[in-house]
Amino acid sequence: MSGVGKIDEGFYSRQLYVLGHDAMQRMAKANVLIAGMRGLGVEVAKNVILSGVKSVTVQDEGDTEWTDLSSQFFLKESNLGQNRATCSLKQLSALNPYVHVSAHTAPLDEELLLQFQVVVLTDSSLDDQKRFGELCHSRGVKFIVADTKGLCGQLFCDFGEEFEVLDPNGAMLESAMIQSVSKNNPGEVWTDEKHKFANGTKVYFSEVKGMTELHSIGPVEITVQSPYSLGIGDTSAFSEYEGGGVVTEVKEPCMLRFKPLSEALLDFELLNMTDYGKQARHKMLHLAFQALHSFVKKEQRLPRTRSQSDADVLVATVRELNAVAQLEQLDEAAVRNLSYTARGDLAPLSAFIGGLAAQEVIKACSGKFTPLQQWLYFDALECLPQEESQPAERFFSAKGTRYDGQIAVFGSAFQEKLERQKYFLVGAGAIGCELFKNFALMGLGAGEEGQITVTDMDFIERSNLNRQFLFRSEDIGKPKSEVAAKAVREINPQMRITAHQNRLDADSEEVYGYDFFMGLTGVAAALDNVEARVYLDGRCVQHQKPLLEGGTLGSRGHTQVVVPNLTESYGPGESSSNGAIPLCTLKNFPHRIEHTLQWARDQFEGLFKQTPANVNLFLSDSGFVERTLGHGDAEALEVLGGVWRSLEDMTTGGKRPTNWQDCVSWARCRWETLYNNDIKQLLHCFPPEHMTSGRLFWSGTKRRPHPLTFDPNNTTHMEYVVAAASLYGHIYGIQGTRDGASIRTILEIVHVPSFTPSSSVRIHLSDTEMQESRGNESDDAGKARLDELKGKLASPSLKSSAARMCPIDFEKDDDGNFHMDYIVAASNLRAENYAIPPADRLQSKRIAGRIIPAIATTTAAVAGLMCLELYKVVLGHQNIAFYRSAFINLAIQNIVMCQPNQPPKFKVAGETYNLWDDFLVEGRGGNQPEMTLGDLLKYIKDKYSLTICNLFYGEAMIYNGQEERLQLSVSDVVSMVTKADVPPHVQMLELVPSFAEDVECEKVPPIRYLLL
Repeated sequence: MSGVGKIDEGFYSRQLYVLGHDAMQRMAKANVLIAGMRGLGVEVAKNVILSGVKSVTVQDEGDTEWTDLSSQFFLKESNLGQNRATCSLKQLSALNPYVHVSAHTAPLDEELLLQFQVVVLTDSSLDDQKRFGELCHSRGVKFIVADTKGLCGQLFCDFGEEFEVLDPNGAMLESAMIQSVSKNNPGEVWTDEKHKFANGTKVYFSEVKGMTELHSIGPVEITVQSPYSLGIGDTSAFSEYEGGGVVTEVKEPCMLRFKPLSEALLDFELLNMTDYGKQARHKMLHLAFQALHSFVKKEQRLPRTRSQSDADVLVATVRELNAVAQLEQLDEAAVRNLSYTARGDLAPLSAFIGGLAAQEVIKACSGKFTPLQQWLYFDALECLPQEESQPAERFFSAKGTRYDGQIAVFGSAFQEKLERQKYFLVGAGAIGCELFKNFALMGLGAGEEGQITVTDMDFIERSNLNRQFLFRSEDIGKPKSEVAAKAVREINPQMRITAHQNRLDADSEEVYGYDFFMGLTGVAAALDNVEARVYLDGRCVQHQKPLLEGGTLGSRGHTQVVVPNLTESYGPGESSSNGAIPLCTLKNFPHRIEHTLQWARDQFEGLFKQTPANVNLFLSDSGFVERTLGHGDAEALEVLGGVWRSLEDMTTGGKRPTNWQDCVSWARCRWETLYNNDIKQLLHCFPPEHMTSGRLFWSGTKRRPHPLTFDPNNTTHMEYVVAAASLYGHIYGIQGTRDGASIRTILEIVHVPSFTPSSSVRIHLSDTEMQESRGNESDDAGKARLDELKGKLASPSLKSSAARMCPIDFEKDDDGNFHMDYIVAASNLRAENYAIPPADRLQSKRIAGRIIPAIATTTAAVAGLMCLELYKVVLGHQNIAFYRSAFINLAIQNIVMCQPNQPPKFKVAGETYNLWDDFLVEGRGGNQPEMTLGDLLKYIKDKYSLTICNLFYGEAMIYNGQEERLQLSVSDVVSMVTKADVPPHVQMLELVPSFAEDVECEKVPPIRYLLL
């Protein structure tokens, strides 16, 4: 994206789903100045450059110091004594080829600031903030101040007298199908399904039959009456409602007014809370930061680390300021901690505040999302050691090392402890890159005894570059974990990293087994799916290891810290079927574009992946037919019929093409079947006037379809034929062409069979009805057809003349492979059948490809919060009140920090346990022979006074009173019952008992049986 040219969807695809084309086009016109290139400034710059503004100028008069290296990831030891902005320029420029980046090393002045649409000050004096803030406010320049001092952070926004917000929250527009509308005051709209509208939402109406006044009343504000009904004002004079209709949310722009910084300093109403347990502290920080500026102006330095006298001065200044502010509570201990740590410069806090500040820049440039109004304070002072006796000041003084900014906060002993850590980072994608960067700056695992193990099975794609900032275009196609490890060593050459490309699941337990986990001090999860998170969480609970967990979805993010014996764990995942679309909806009654896209994706998988894969299994596996017959007649007919048709030539009744013309013919006939014949059959079974339960069948969520007529001059019709024919040719190894003229020539001679609807066809109205039908044995005709298929497939000549097919795995990000061409055309044609508004390629890719919207700002903020919790874990805090889970939405700058939940408790035979409890048994203690099952039962009885009556290993019951098993070793019993040897790498068996003393208890601690 250069200037206001075309947006590079391949590069920006994940961010486009957060911001949209219009917002990014507006951003492409914006020039941004970021002053200060210490850790916070470079974090803001990195995120803003990745977002795709027109230009970024980084300004800094200062030279690189040791303390900068604890948070500034683009500075090296070789840069000491050199200008920070100049040294950062090359790497900042490499982040995004579409953004012009320049450096400015002279002081800030009015002439410079007025060249930009947005100005960000970091590491600035209060006098500069006031002076430049007044200038920007008066001249229409968006003005942002961001600052971090130790464990405290500050953010301020002033977007002028009038700032237009075009989309307050960026959420998808809600809509619902209408079931009925009353003639009342107020009128009530009933929806077919649960709606998701909020009170006060404005909506418009479409496709309503009768009551046409609804179409012309414009956006109307609703009141939510129930999960199925909305109030819409007076409809008593409207005409009668006849049926149908859609109610859709409308977003209207709003205007916001901002105060200049000098005026806003006096207004505590402009403070936004990030932790509702710290409201008084945040108000105090508003004064404390002003006091800190006053101290620096007078002393020409920050307070000395751990200096009591400097802290006394700061506290006194805050008291003076409060004589005017009149705050009821002054947390003087927090003021002292700010003074003690103000010289600190921490990577996690820079990542968090830098992510928030960069998001405000995006809002200023685009008009998308609601800006911060106007102050935000954040602190993580609970990270500090909680000992009553603090180490001497000398332990916090600068050592002339890259960790000086961190030592100023936590001391040298803690730094050594960080360097000894052994952490497992699972995932090297967006959050993984940000965590890895923070780990390097913190020195996590960088000592001789330390280690970071990272695993990620993925390879770098172009769409990753917009938010996974450790990767560059020359890295595309390389393993993420290896490239990330190399990039992190560039940040901190002392890092000790082992990079793997393994998926973390049961199949990799030979690598990540008992010894591996027991050798760790902690785990960080940077995963993008719930199943993997649940599995990793279970492994951490099993091995009693702390887990840092975080995730993002567009502008929203969450973090969770899991501490053994202190907090709850991530826990089991919810069933992924909750949001599944009913099959009957997909098959016959779609009413949303999501339904037609899922239908198109299912078509793709069935035609171009599953059927070719079945053919290959048939050709290579002699037992395939018999196994398929065991799945029931209905499924066997479908699968075996598909195999035979795929192997039999078109000339003899099959579907196997011999040339490109056959592929085009197949695609054209397929089009006719899907978009004309099937619709005619559906309307034959349920005519337009068909009634059910006293109402029209085609009403509410059942949209009455209409058949399409093929037109070679219709772009979507031709796009379907070209994509379908090309994919069909691919699975048979036939090369095609994109040339429209030659394809039209072929279409002219394609014979499209005529179609007459049948009265014997049964169409299912519900998934239950569909399942019952499939569960019933097929009729005699079906059994005869199945016998015929078995005979045909048994023919030796069929296999001897057949060639293996080429199944296609769906790949959404390759624009030249026809996959998304097919999905978009197939879905939009189906949408046209049912009068559903179509989706463009980008929207179709997001839905069909199940893409998670992502943006660098949220990722950076989440990783920063995770690493603040890491400090607490390494310090060994055992007070749960010191830990925080976080839920953030940067679109509306909503940040909720809360104390984690305690682990759930349960009772067994009167004793209380929680999820971290287990019965640990050494099965081969002291080089002795392994325990027998009888020994295990006796051990549990003697130690815990519990009598095992049942014992499970996974789903297998290995003991239920069988005395003959008591003399066998536990591992032999497991092998006997599961009919599989215990693998040599398995060093711990997790067994689930039930006890005679409490047979009704639903949950019990597991027996963790060690085979060491």
